[in-house]
Amino acid sequence: MSISDSCAQLHNMLERLPLFSYPFDTAELPMNGIYFFYEEGELCDHTGLKPRIVRVGTHRDGNFRTRISEHFLPDERKMKFTADQPAPHDRSIFRKHVGRALLNKAGDPYLSVWELEFTTRKARDAARHLRNVQKEVEIEREVTQILRQTFCFRFIEIPEQANRMGAQGLESAIIATVARCQVCAGSPKWLGIYAPNSKIRESGLWNIQHLNSLPLSDSQFEMLHSATAQS
Repeated sequence: MSISDSCAQLHNMLERLPLFSYPFDTAELPMNGIYFFYEEGELCDHTGLKPRIVRVGTHRDGNFRTRISEHFLPDERKMKFTADQPAPHDRSIFRKHVGRALLNKAGDPYLSVWELEFTTRKARDAARHLRNVQKEVEIEREVTQILRQTFCFRFIEIPEQANRMGAQGLESAIIATVARCQVCAGSPKWLGIYAPNSKIRESGLWNIQHLNSLPLSDSQFEMLHSATAQS
């Protein structure tokens, strides 16, 4: 089976699953799984123009709902951060990628500060003087608006962490399959074309890891079939 055929099979398999958009009830989400994001205006032509996968992600045990919430940020209290605290994009690489693209598109020099990570006290002490919290809040709000208004997602429940993560996990194989598919390219209007990281621009995915992993194997497809049948 070619990479494009595998990618088409994956997309068709996921089409049978419910589609979630903001706002959603986190109680309807699993404790463990793999999620697939779609973005308004981004299509593939496997079997007629349908939404293409633009990001694949997973998490450590029991953290699925928290991970999705970190992306969409339903808790507005997390916007009340100071220079002594990490911003929401420090907890979500997805938000960080989208913010990078926005800043790069605008030619905004604050991109160099956005790139920094402030999750540790040492990092905050070293670069606190560079931060403009008011500006970060504005960027975070724009990222939140984009995610809530233009992104939606599906998921498959995968209870075992070893089946989700790592070099032999489904996440890496799925990302590699979609990234190498010649049919799933970003559109000319895709925000990702402004991403500073060429891996995002060239793969058409808001992912930078696992792009060169092994694609989905027959046994992994069987696992996916079983998981989608139960989701």
